[in-house]
Amino acid sequence: MARGELPTEDAVTRLAALPFEDLGFARVDHHRALRGGPEVVYGPGKTPAEAASIVAALLAQDASPVLVTKATAGHAEAVRQVAPGARWHPRSGMLVCRAADPDGSRAGVVGVVCAGTGDLPVAEEAWVTAEAFGCRVDTLVDVGVAGAHRLFAEAGRLQAAGVLVVVAGMEGALPSLVAGMVAAPVVAVPTSVGYGAAFEGLAALLGMLNSCAVGVSVVNIDNGFGAGALAARILRTQTHGATGTPGEPDDGAGP
Repeated sequence: MARGELPTEDAVTRLAALPFEDLGFARVDHHRALRGGPEVVYGPGKTPAEAASIVAALLAQDASPVLVTKATAGHAEAVRQVAPGARWHPRSGMLVCRAADPDGSRAGVVGVVCAGTGDLPVAEEAWVTAEAFGCRVDTLVDVGVAGAHRLFAEAGRLQAAGVLVVVAGMEGALPSLVAGMVAAPVVAVPTSVGYGAAFEGLAALLGMLNSCAVGVSVVNIDNGFGAGALAARILRTQTHGATGTPGEPDDGAGP
């Protein structure tokens, strides 16, 4: 409005929807965009029409990125009625309705490392999320500990990343191995891939929580979105400081 790009009436309308907009079945938290990113739509439990209505509300406030996670084909079809350019990734269920502009000021790269092809749905959720938040992403697939030489061959790419998301099921050993090779923070993601004693990802989760390597944090089972979003925040903090403003020192007052 100060730059003359938005009429006063439109600005008042936009502000009236803050901090949230009540759709009856959902209260869309527009205020969250001021704290590091807009609300993300979790698909399961929502009808396609409900997901589309929430997406429309976010798009109307110029939120970026606008994502639906664990989306079905039905969600994708309905959302494309309000966001024709939305990109759906069937393997991971990620639906990108609007991506953030690539942040060229970020010097780092998010590395996404996937233990096995069976872990790809979760790994894809992580890298699609990081890209939607404006990050550059480098992906390494099928480099699990059963053939560690495949990982060692990519040591240079691992060490070039500013932050790493490491996705693994079974016993969940890969994040410890990766963290022992790099100085960057590692976000470990256990997946529900594995036979009976893997307990649908619980074995991998406990293994990652008990990592002997330094600098490993762990998100919930199959939570590729959470890992990708966290990696994007870590990379932004490395580049901008906690305030998110390029060139400003971190005064400790950031979110």
